[in-house]
This record gives sequence, C-alpha cells and structure tokens, in this order.
Amino acid sequence: MKGTMRAAVFEAVKKISIKEVPIPQINDDQVLIKVEYTGICGTDWSIYTGKYSAENLPMIAGHEFSGTVAEAGANVIGLKVGDRVTADINIGCGHCYYCKKGETLLCPEFKQLGIHMDGTFAEYVAASWKLCHHIPENMSLLQGAFIEPTSCVIHSLKAMNFPVGSSVAILGSGLGSLHAAAAKTRGAAPVMVIGRNRDRLRIAEEMGADITICLEDYPDPVARVKELTGGRGADCVVEAVGNPKTYEQAMEMLRPGGVLAAFGICGPDDILPLKMADFVLSEKKISSSCAGYGEDWTDSITLLSNGRIKPEPLFSKIMPLERLEEALIMLQENRDLIKIFISPIAGTKEQDL
Repeated sequence: MKGTMRAAVFEAVKKISIKEVPIPQINDDQVLIKVEYTGICGTDWSIYTGKYSAENLPMIAGHEFSGTVAEAGANVIGLKVGDRVTADINIGCGHCYYCKKGETLLCPEFKQLGIHMDGTFAEYVAASWKLCHHIPENMSLLQGAFIEPTSCVIHSLKAMNFPVGSSVAILGSGLGSLHAAAAKTRGAAPVMVIGRNRDRLRIAEEMGADITICLEDYPDPVARVKELTGGRGADCVVEAVGNPKTYEQAMEMLRPGGVLAAFGICGPDDILPLKMADFVLSEKKISSSCAGYGEDWTDSITLLSNGRIKPEPLFSKIMPLERLEEALIMLQENRDLIKIFISPIAGTKEQDL
C-alpha cells in the first residue's frame, strides 16, 4: 500500500508531533495492520521523558495494540485482509544461543516494536506474520489491545511457579490489579493488593483481590501482611511499582522460602541492599521478568477470551491520536486513570470507559 499516514512521532525528549509519514512498505513475510487501538504503557512515558530508548528518537512509539490486516505479503500463511489481529512485539535475531533455546528476551540483538523501532501510535504498522495472533470473535478490539500487558503478567506468574493455595501480596494497584486477577487463575489465596489510591484498590477488589491494604490505613504494609499470614509473611510477593523502597518492603514481607517477583522497573542505578546472611539462611528467592512472549501471548488470549481475566475495570478512556501527548500527561497527573487507549481512526472523540 502506497501513500502517507498520520503518526505521532516522538521527535525528542518531551516533544511529540503529529505528522504525515509514509505508510510502512511490507516485505513478503510481513503484514500491514490498520491500527484500531493502542494502550498507553508506562514505557511510553519513559520514552517521552528520555528515561528509556531515547537513543532511538525520532521514532513512532506504541506497542499494546489491536487492528485489522490491510495487506499481506506473498509468504504469509493463515492471515488475510480484514482479519482482526495483534502482534507479539518481541523480536530476536533467531540464530543466537538464546533464540535457539526459545529465550528471545535474552537475545543480544533483541528489539521490541514501538520501543526500539516504529510502533503503533499511527494509522498503520508492519509486523511479521509469524508474530501475529488472531483476536477471537468473542473478544473486543479493546480487549485485543490488552493482550500484550496481560502476557507480561502471565510471564511473571509463570516465573514464580507457585503451587495452588499460595498467599500472594502485590505492591502496586495499577497493573497490580491485573496481577491479582492472574494469580487467582492459578489458585492463589489469599491475594492481597497494596496501594495508596482507594479507587484503584476498589478496582483491585473487583478484579479478584481478596484483601486490599490502603497505605493510609496501614502505613506499615509489612506488618499488615505478616498479620494476615500468621506472622510468616506471604508465600509470594510481586513488586509492581518499580521503587527501591517498595522492593525492600517486598523482601521484608516475603516469608522464608518464598519467591519475590521483580516486575517493576527501577532506575538504572537503583540498588536493592540485601543482608546476604539473612538472604541465604532464609532461602528466599527472586524471579524477574520483563515481558511476555511466545506462548504467553497464546495463554493471554485464552484467559481473556474465556473471561478468566476481565480487564474492563482498568479501562479509563479512549482518546484520539492527536491528543496522545495530553493523554500521557493526564496519566501522570490523575492517578484515578489507569489505561487510556489511543485511536488513530479518523473522527475519534474522547470517550470515558
């Protein structure tokens, strides 16, 4: 397809321009996707502020997306024009040690759509057909744009590998609510979500949290978690904030022998101090995860399409592409907002969800 499209170009730190740019030209192994929705991720804010991936600017960001196939290359199998799709954003070299072991995220040449290369804050995006996933008919395109963040949470959940009946404490009430919903699918009990915003904590309860801990009521969340777990601490703790202080709290509220899931991303120079003697003797474990890939995407679609995870309470607004910069700032200033979707479809108006 030839011509131009509207795109939000991150030109420099804190500078986004809506521009007419060429429509991506696909090769024989790619599809061209007409973008319907893209969810704003915390990574997009980090790109906007220069904390992450600034060396790739100017660039079109955006990666949590859904859309329809507009054009298919000659080698494409199983996809046709009009199919509703999303795409795994994780791209490895395909030939290194890690790729051959199926560990794409560890590839030295690893890249992500919308983070290291042009993404989906635009009318069209090109993607490898092998990375595309059909969006089932019983899923909305809004849900389809939430497959990627759900896959990230599923990957974290698998890394913890906890047995049925494990207690799980989650620090953070944004994506923490999604962690709560996912933990319930694995049989965790009780699932505790810790946060500061009461409205977000109510959403966590709606999504399946058994117990919410508001920091205004319990300024010492470690003591509260231990109180709720017979003094032991939680079997598993998820840090979904990305702050050294909450990581310290996470380690303190974790029982001996438990597993800490490191999910929140701190600054590159942040350090978590560990008393190594205590760490060794307590046999606490740390698992880390940075994205969902491969079968995590399939599992995400399965759980969403069958209603095991119902993400709609997290959905805040739909806004047009032209107001992306405003939406990014709104998410930082209004903590009642969780997920804003950007749509490049002409005529899109702001809509509360």
